[in-house]
Amino acid sequence: MSAHSGERLHQPGFAEAPHYHGHRERLRERFRESGADALSDYELLELVLFRALPRRDVKPLAKALIARFGSFAEAVHAPDARLREVGGLGEAAITEIKLIAAAAARVTKGQLKSRPILSSWSVVIDYCRTIMAFADKEQFRILFLDKRNQLIADELQQVGTVDHTPVYPREIVKRALELSATAVILVHNHPSGDPTPSQADIQMTKQIVAIAGPLGVVVHDHIIVGKNGHASLKGMKLF
Repeated sequence: MSAHSGERLHQPGFAEAPHYHGHRERLRERFRESGADALSDYELLELVLFRALPRRDVKPLAKALIARFGSFAEAVHAPDARLREVGGLGEAAITEIKLIAAAAARVTKGQLKSRPILSSWSVVIDYCRTIMAFADKEQFRILFLDKRNQLIADELQQVGTVDHTPVYPREIVKRALELSATAVILVHNHPSGDPTPSQADIQMTKQIVAIAGPLGVVVHDHIIVGKNGHASLKGMKLF
């Protein structure tokens, strides 16, 4: 190579690849060859952020997200407002992160709709945790089932505060009858992370059972989810 051509590499338009370019390719190759289990939480987040921030070293940002939220799952399910508090995270990057959460929910819901729910209980739990476990406010959701225990509808009934959601038992039963549902599964989350049922949770469940039973609607379970696990009121024999 001539001295002249060598000098061209340092002129505008001939800049060397950024220092993080090789890191990105190595990370992608490790993912392709060994799968997600071969990557740490922050490395998986890096892969998500590459698309939104193609000209930036995203490793520090990915590490900051894990430090703030605790895990990959908590980061992708974090509310938009809290993600915006992280320095250097713009709207494009937040969209990419939320797309991961939406894709996970769509996949688990697809699994839920393709089989009888009572024979796929682990799928039910996975779905409930995916869509609700990391929410920052209480949500009350109902899965409406037909006589074959297949999903008719999945509806978010109420969104409350950090520790309370208003629930109206008669409205729940009315909606079940409108949908011709013969059974329901009640689901709500505890933003504290601890899924232990409260006395209010237990009493509310019993009220719904008492109203629904005479009208031919069975309450299969009331599931409480949190980032630290889940609780089944039926399994705990609380109703």
